[in-house]
Amino acid sequence: MIRLLSRIFIPNREDVHSPAVRQAYGMLSGAVGIGLNILLFLGKLFAGLISGSIAITADAMNNLSDAGSSVITLIGFKLAGKKPDPDHPFGHGRAEYITGLIISIIIILMGLELMKSSVEKIFTPEPVDFSWIAVGILVASILTKIYMWFYNRSLSKKLDSAAMSATATDSLSDTIATSAVLLGMIVGKLTGWMVDGWCGAIVSIFILLAGYSAAKDTIAPLLGRTPEKEFIDAIEREVMSYPDIIGIHDLIVHDYGPGRQMVSLHAEVPADGDMMQLHDTIDLAERSLHEKLNCAAVIHMDPVEKDNPIIVEFKEKLLAMLRGKMGDSVNVHDFRVVTGPTHTNLIFDVAIPHDCPFSEMAVSRMTQEYVHSLPGNYYAVVQIDRAYV
Repeated sequence: MIRLLSRIFIPNREDVHSPAVRQAYGMLSGAVGIGLNILLFLGKLFAGLISGSIAITADAMNNLSDAGSSVITLIGFKLAGKKPDPDHPFGHGRAEYITGLIISIIIILMGLELMKSSVEKIFTPEPVDFSWIAVGILVASILTKIYMWFYNRSLSKKLDSAAMSATATDSLSDTIATSAVLLGMIVGKLTGWMVDGWCGAIVSIFILLAGYSAAKDTIAPLLGRTPEKEFIDAIEREVMSYPDIIGIHDLIVHDYGPGRQMVSLHAEVPADGDMMQLHDTIDLAERSLHEKLNCAAVIHMDPVEKDNPIIVEFKEKLLAMLRGKMGDSVNVHDFRVVTGPTHTNLIFDVAIPHDCPFSEMAVSRMTQEYVHSLPGNYYAVVQIDRAYV
């Protein structure tokens, strides 16, 4: 159904990096979710009333909250699709992450309320009337939620959407929850055991776990998570495809929402190259990143002496010492040698990972002591960098 509707209502539907296309998909998914969840709410509420089951009634209220979540999803994609303005020059893409967070909070609140009702039913159990109508409604609900999980999961991967992923997770937890309710009704019919409250408790646990998972996935991009390795590798491949660029470092990715990445990096170029030609190469690399990876890029040009044997030797020795103490993730760049009348300065940056066991001051002191111990009168001028990817 979603595919058919997308063909009808979403032109250029394959251009998933377009904010307008993302907005259209999000609003379509939200509208379908609202309609299906309201139908499920009405069906389960009827089933809960005729059977007297707290688990079915609670599951119906869960579907009502899902309809509300779909409204929030629809609003979130509408806001995320707004064009940049003077107060928000990077656009409104993070509204999509905020939408996912709100949905996860709603899921957690519903899980807590359901747990409270279920515990009360455990201590004061009441018999549940078995009804084939209620069974039919629950089976239809399970099949509907499986379908909703499938299309939301498919769209979340297609759009790389945290909000869609949270909605898909919610649909999966609803499927498990309704299955537990159905199983409890059948067990009660066959054995006479009053397990309605226990089934409700099991349902609430699944809902709480789903809410926690969805919250974790949406909070990470809001706080600023490490970019996907595939994206970083694609940036490195594209920039390094230009022969004049011999290395990159200080790569930073700022995420302002899906399809709104800002990239900055330093590109090493030969110090003896033609400055105008190298500048043109940097411009081409920036334009290529924008066209192929849909990101705005700013590249700083660092001239380096790639064939200076002194620099090569000192850099290799220094890197071997640092990696011996801190592992292969440490790196050295912007290496220069400045010779003076009394001593020689080795000027360079040391990039250390965030889980480095040493403080920046300790790394700087360790590096300076090592350089000063080398044969000759050498001093280190060290800048400590943190790796952001």
